[in-house]
Amino acid sequence: MHGLSVPTGAEAVRGILLILLAYLVITGADVAVKWALPEVGVAVSMIARGVVGASFVLLITRGRGIAPVNRRLLATRGLLHCAVSATWYWAWLSGMSLVDSYAIAAAAPLMMTVLAIPLLGEKVGWRRWTSTAVGFAGVMFMLQPEGDLWRFETPFLLVAVIAMAVTRIWTRVLSATDGPAAVAFWLMVAHIPVGIALLPVFPPPGAFPTMGVVLALVFFGAANAIAHILFARAFALAPVSALAPYEYSPLLLGGILGFLIWAEVPAWTTIAGAVIVIAAGLYNLHRERVRREAERKRDRGG
Repeated sequence: MHGLSVPTGAEAVRGILLILLAYLVITGADVAVKWALPEVGVAVSMIARGVVGASFVLLITRGRGIAPVNRRLLATRGLLHCAVSATWYWAWLSGMSLVDSYAIAAAAPLMMTVLAIPLLGEKVGWRRWTSTAVGFAGVMFMLQPEGDLWRFETPFLLVAVIAMAVTRIWTRVLSATDGPAAVAFWLMVAHIPVGIALLPVFPPPGAFPTMGVVLALVFFGAANAIAHILFARAFALAPVSALAPYEYSPLLLGGILGFLIWAEVPAWTTIAGAVIVIAAGLYNLHRERVRREAERKRDRGG
């Protein structure tokens, strides 16, 4: 598995706690940028994320551990993640609610389970294949044509979800060569040239943003830096299949914040489909625990 070590139970638990904290922080960052987007646009948001985020990583690490080792994968992951970021920001700027975008993102853990097979060599049995198929049925229920969640931006977000699942898996692969500081730093740096390149496509509004929006962008960049350091550390401690189900945590928090800030209320089809998807993902987690326990008993018996 690409030189990755097998985690202990204690390491897996620490990884889960770190991933939950990372999703809490990244949800706050998403709220900040969604609020700022109407005043600054997609490209400027990406540049701000890169400049502030990279600076914050340097500040908290004092420059230690940022030297890249797997340069090619760091660069490829960074560019792919930038495409995901731009798609998400464009969808929010176009009027998609936070909770609806998170409902679409609920497909990511299922994609991570599937993609971990060719990319990491993880084995998936018939039970997890069945639950994954059920989960995709839940996604299709949410995204039924003419439904409330089906918008012009939806298919683009679905492609971005697949790309996001790949970047999550690559985070696990990079843990064998590069530390959390390097993984987070070079991801933030990638957003600067990509944001500059997107300026002609997403030009900022003419007026200078208000001080509140500037502060929101600073928080957005710093929160992204912290979250991606936590992501990198979590994926170094625990396997993708154990962490994937916690990708659902922003759906609950984002739904609450979206309602409080923008009065966003998801459709019943979105809620019902999300429940099916989450149940499938949690069953995948259960099967992963059963499989690992069986492997430990077999190893002890041998």
